Amino acid sequence: MTTAYAPGRVNLIGDHTDYSGGLVLPMAIDLGTVVDLAPGGDLVELRSDAEDTPARVPIDVDDPGAVDPPWARYVAGVVAVTRPAVGGTGTVSTTLPVDAGLSSSAALEVSVALALGFEGAALELALACQQAEQRASGVPCGVMDQLASAAGVEGHALLIDCSSLTVTPVRLPGDVEIVVVHSGERRALATSAYATRRAELEAGHPARCRHVAGENERVTAFAAALTDGDLAGAGVLMAASHASLRDDFEVSTPTLDALVSRLTAVPGVYGARLTGAGFGGCVVALTAPGALHEGWVVRASAGARVLDGGMSRAGRGAGSS
Repeated sequence: MTTAYAPGRVNLIGDHTDYSGGLVLPMAIDLGTVVDLAPGGDLVELRSDAEDTPARVPIDVDDPGAVDPPWARYVAGVVAVTRPAVGGTGTVSTTLPVDAGLSSSAALEVSVALALGFEGAALELALACQQAEQRASGVPCGVMDQLASAAGVEGHALLIDCSSLTVTPVRLPGDVEIVVVHSGERRALATSAYATRRAELEAGHPARCRHVAGENERVTAFAAALTDGDLAGAGVLMAASHASLRDDFEVSTPTLDALVSRLTAVPGVYGARLTGAGFGGCVVALTAPGALHEGWVVRASAGARVLDGGMSRAGRGAGSS
């Protein structure tokens, strides 16, 4: 039996910048997905504690997007990209909320790939799983989610340059909490305007381009603010990021906007913004310890790893990306 674990991620700042080769600042979190797999056979069969119907995927699967049930498409994408020599039977368990913008699909992909025997650096794992997600969902996603899951560093956010694919850990101050609050709106990127926004950006739409240019600057400034312990300044940058996502990139919703406004009015909350691609899902807040009494307080965790017989075999991590 092989046991693999992959964390989800929350993006502190830098959304819709990864697929244009820009800058992002996510962190792997202490919520994630575990895959237990007994290898053998020519079929990958997984039962999930979050799904009613199991995934049954032949190792020679050709079209991951045609597989049912829908969650099995992500398993099929990994199988189609990594082409394991044998399949296996096992289970999936997760502490991540689904369709919340915390990269539950990336965590599933990364943990499945490791359980099936993928070996290589964190960047290689992330690129394979990015391709798997694109084939599974049809969404032209960037690599941020998979790379944050694969290359997480405990106690640090990750400054990722999505052009050079370099990863620089940024230590989080000790006197701050990262809180994630669900808006109540579930979102699914495959049925959202995600692909449309990417196409508009690539076509040079002025507002979309203005968002990306400004967001890249905000990511750099936010990383510096964390390093300097300037939490108030970091909060101002989060507010500007949300406003740009709302007005220039148009991926927020009235529900997300109202939640951000409510959270930022709470004493001890430095800033809040939508996190992930938008269209619903979660808001992330930077707060003084104990300021919020809702949502999840998440901690920056290490990246994906395989547990064999009680021994941890981690990926080669951010330094090898």
